[in-house]
Amino acid sequence: MAEPTPTPGIHHVTCIAGDPQRNLDFWVETLGLRLVKRSINQDDPGTYHFFFADAEGTPGTSMTFFPWEDLPRGKVGSGQVSRTAFRVPEGSLDYWEERFDEYGVEYQERIERFGETVLPLSDPDGLPVELVEVEVPDDDPTVPWTEFVPESVAIRGFHSVTLWEADPEPTKDLLRTMGFEEVGTEEAQGDTPGDERTRFAANGPVGKYVDVLPTIEGGRQGHGTVHHVAFQTPTDEDQESMRAAVRAKGLNPTNQINRHWFRSVYFREFGGVLFELATNGPGYDSDEPLDELGERLVLPGQFESRREQIEANLADVTVPRAETVEADD
Repeated sequence: MAEPTPTPGIHHVTCIAGDPQRNLDFWVETLGLRLVKRSINQDDPGTYHFFFADAEGTPGTSMTFFPWEDLPRGKVGSGQVSRTAFRVPEGSLDYWEERFDEYGVEYQERIERFGETVLPLSDPDGLPVELVEVEVPDDDPTVPWTEFVPESVAIRGFHSVTLWEADPEPTKDLLRTMGFEEVGTEEAQGDTPGDERTRFAANGPVGKYVDVLPTIEGGRQGHGTVHHVAFQTPTDEDQESMRAAVRAKGLNPTNQINRHWFRSVYFREFGGVLFELATNGPGYDSDEPLDELGERLVLPGQFESRREQIEANLADVTVPRAETVEADD
């Protein structure tokens, strides 16, 4: 069988939140990401699906949420993405710590990991997040959104995800099949001291790292946990070649599913983490102008006829605007 086209890295990460307004306020106002799509969970249309990203919704920048208010608080454990890390420009962590103090955000002391400085924090639902200082190249594909934070410190897409695995070896082998290269190991800090963290790198400029960490810590899905991590398979052909490679490893990927802004294939990797393969198109600006992203509730075609019923079942939310926030201060 031919080798699959290597993935360039992470496409998006989807998480579970509680209160939708609180989720919007934190990810838009506090962290300064743009709401590029306000939609619904296509498998549960009574629930919002929020997409936060850079100014243009560039692949490798979108953190998405299902605000399932009735679910309990989750617990990070084996078979989950335990940390989601974002890139920020070198020298910006002082700004972020001051901002977190101002907004009452829980964060921990900085740590060094693989030669980079990492600031761990939690979102209002307890989701573990990290900001990692990197040198952002002049030709970086991300486009910072600057309504709430200056360009010089703005989040520039994903840095990495950390996978907690009871038996890391089959997952490491799968990552190699997907086109990741093992680039280093070091002793883990924080959650599982003494264990070894292994880093894998893809060939793309954004969201290129996956860290694998052994743990038998039990977990449960709920508020503050990651639902799935999606990896870029830019074209349908790339996706099909990766799907075939995953299937050849003994896993059970779905058929392609049309998610309106990209096309997806899902499977659980050996340790239980839900992986998605996502195409890069047609993109978040395929159904509304770039300068109007996130302004209205967008329903994929098959749901449009049910708009009145769907809107009636969703909580009213207000997207933060800089001029409104300033007027309230």
